[in-house]
Amino acid sequence: MPSIDVDAETLRETALRILSENRIMAVATLRPDGWPQATFVGYMHDGLTLYFIIAREGQKLANIRRDRRISIAIGRHNGGGPDLRGLSLAAEAVEVTDAEEVRRLNAMLVARYPEQEVFTPQGASVAVMKATPLVMSVVDPHGGLGWPVLLRVDPLTGALRPAN
Repeated sequence: MPSIDVDAETLRETALRILSENRIMAVATLRPDGWPQATFVGYMHDGLTLYFIIAREGQKLANIRRDRRISIAIGRHNGGGPDLRGLSLAAEAVEVTDAEEVRRLNAMLVARYPEQEVFTPQGASVAVMKATPLVMSVVDPHGGLGWPVLLRVDPLTGALRPAN
């Protein structure tokens, strides 16, 4: 793969644009037998941090409780040619249990998507999850990224740096 000279801020802007243009992502976890389990979920983001809800009694939450490492894929292809824009993320997922944090997320959710129902983790049926990316691959042919650019994400600051 050829090297590319794109600064971290441009890559961050591209990643944030891709996150804002989409609302569905594939999340893969590891099942107890070692096989990956991938499903689609709706999401919301705050910077590069992603939030989603899953069934409290479902396999995905059991998988995450056993191993917090998840993989995420987000993107779209709008026709022929090199139109695929997307992100692939390696992240750690944890359940959001703080009521104040859920209220903050709900305020963001209503502001961005007024038609969307708010997160309701106080019910027994769902868990609000927070995914903090650690490794990110960005593809955007129209932005000069015809091949994936692999980056490490600092989990505390969100700073991006080359993965090599």
